[in-house]
Order: sequence, then structure tokens, then C-alpha cells
Amino acid sequence: MAVSAAFFYLFSAIAIASAVMVIASRNPVHSVLFLILTFFNAAGLFLLLGAEFLAMILVVVYVGAVAVLFLFVVMMLDIDFAELREGILQYAPFGMVVGLILFTELALVVGAWGLAPEITQVIAAPAPSAAAQVSNTEALGQILYTRYIYFFQMAGLVLLVAMIGAIVLTLRHKEGVKRQSISEQNARTPATAVEVRKVKPGQGI
Repeated sequence: MAVSAAFFYLFSAIAIASAVMVIASRNPVHSVLFLILTFFNAAGLFLLLGAEFLAMILVVVYVGAVAVLFLFVVMMLDIDFAELREGILQYAPFGMVVGLILFTELALVVGAWGLAPEITQVIAAPAPSAAAQVSNTEALGQILYTRYIYFFQMAGLVLLVAMIGAIVLTLRHKEGVKRQSISEQNARTPATAVEVRKVKPGQGI
């Protein structure tokens, strides 16, 4: 128990510190690196809670794809951040109002928060049924691919359509670029595929 508590405080402290550095760093590349560190520590907290599937998804999806994509975009785009900060003071009053509203909401939530007496009696079983002794990841797989298989497939189709739509909207054809045409290739015949020319000696085509 003491070891788990020590790791919890370690992961929590590093996650909070790195999250603060994400918004406090002046260099955007450093902010993305601190964001990756925050994701790793959040994954460690999920492991302590017994949610290994969420920890794996956090590392694979957010660290392996989203955060790395942010890093490459920030490094590849030559953005003049000094120019972006020039007009920041004119938006300071609006930002202070929004921050005050968020702080008030957080204070109300924390002030009204309480632990239900029956919550200590509830044990969240990672399996679909209490009798099945399976891991958290296997239990999620059984639920997704049995009870919610149609919703899972529909979500996949929605993502596929969104990806195809994004590709179609951003596709731009350039003039003078040769492209493969499957229909023209299948319609070719020996008469159209081969052209015979008589070349005289000493002359080219």
C-alpha cells in the first residue's frame, strides 16, 4: 500500500508540474515535450487504478500520434511567435473574465463535492460479469465486440467517411503531372499499346 501511494504521489506531482510547464513554457517545442511527459504520468496513474487499457490507449494514441504530430507541426511551421504576442494585451481583460468564470465554477464544484457513503461498498469489477475472471482489456473487448458490435462498426464507418471527405476536400490536382488511370490501362489493346515506326538509318524518331 505504501509503495502504491508513493508512486501515486510521484506520478501526480510530475503530471501537475509538467502540465503547468505546458502553458508556462515560452518555447512551443518545450510545451509539446512537457505535454508528452504529462501523458506518460497520466498513463502511470491509470495503471495504478487497474485500467491498463486506458493507459495503453493514452500512450499509443496521444503520445504516439497526437503529441508527436503537434511536435512536428510546430517544428515544421516557421511561426513568428514574437509577432503573435504583440497584440496579446488587448485580449487580457476578456481572458481575465473567462478565467474568473472558470475559477468560480471550479470553486462551486469543489465546495459542493462530497463522498457518498455507499461508494465504499461498490467494487467496480473489470469483467462483464462477476463470475468471469478476465482482465480489464479482455472485458472491454468482449463488450465492444458482442453487445456493442453494431455501434462499434458504425463509429468506424463514420471515421472512415470523415477521413475520405478530408482527403477529397484537400486534394488538388496539378497540371502536367502524369497519373495512373486504371480504366485506360484495362481498355488497352495490342493495337493501341504498341506503335511501330520505321526509322531510317542515321535518323531518330
